[in-house]
Amino acid sequence: MNEIITITLNPALDKSTYVKHVQPEKKMRCKNPFYEPGGGGVNVSRAIKKLGGNSCAWLLAGGPSGEKLCELLQKEGVHFKTVKIKNWTRENLMVMEENSGNQFRFGMPGPEVAEEEWRQVLNWLEEMADEELPKYVVASGSLPPGVPDDFYLQVAEIANRRGFRLIVDTSGKALVKAAGEGVYLLKPNMQELPTLVGKEEVSALEQEQIAKQVVSEGKCQVLVVSLGPRGAMLVSKDGHVSYIVSPAVKQQSAVGAGDSMVAGMVLSLIRGCSLDEVVRYGVAAGTAATMTPGSELCKREDTEEIYKWLLEHK
Repeated sequence: MNEIITITLNPALDKSTYVKHVQPEKKMRCKNPFYEPGGGGVNVSRAIKKLGGNSCAWLLAGGPSGEKLCELLQKEGVHFKTVKIKNWTRENLMVMEENSGNQFRFGMPGPEVAEEEWRQVLNWLEEMADEELPKYVVASGSLPPGVPDDFYLQVAEIANRRGFRLIVDTSGKALVKAAGEGVYLLKPNMQELPTLVGKEEVSALEQEQIAKQVVSEGKCQVLVVSLGPRGAMLVSKDGHVSYIVSPAVKQQSAVGAGDSMVAGMVLSLIRGCSLDEVVRYGVAAGTAATMTPGSELCKREDTEEIYKWLLEHK
């Protein structure tokens, strides 16, 4: 039995390269590209593996790019299960400009997915024997064309009916609709939080009150709001509120920080940690990810060192 399953309907084959200077209408000589598996839940599973845990990544994969993505996951030792789709898995591109240190990220929209393809993931959840059900399912990332906005809501309905805990990390209508069904944990950022109460924006002074409102309305049992370099805010259904402030580190790239944070949190939940410890370890993993270049995720040794610092300064 896999205690943690991640779901990624819009995974990506991430290609990274370096160039001295980005300029228009010029042929730019890039260095040899580096390929990595990508997409919300895929990255969560990869980060869990890096932190010493295990999960099973459920994903849609199609075409040569999908085959390459699965090959890379296999090399990393990440367990996965795929729905083979007709269209090709998307490819994203990241170009690092050496002269300035700037990153240029190009995200593709993803392939058109047929109903019988995305519905297979729901069927898997429905058909699992009770003894095979995971403790936690992480539904993370954007939804590709062809997948309805209420997909994560449908996963939430199954979770509430079958008894596993659902963690959702997405944005837009998919986030709002999933929250409407009620999930165990939501992890919006500061820009996504207002959408959960029908607002376009909220001030810094309003954030805590809005977070409490989200939880009191039954949209989740635990709300963790990512505050970027400032760490995270935790609000739980028993009224507990806490702030975890991340230490200042030398940041190389913010790519993968959110996925690393989710990985740290779900791994801590499996280990039976308190909610404060869960968020503290999540912040440590997210901060560790910012210390790595390009699209690399957190490193275990960095995460443990930051977590130790957070415990000493709580």
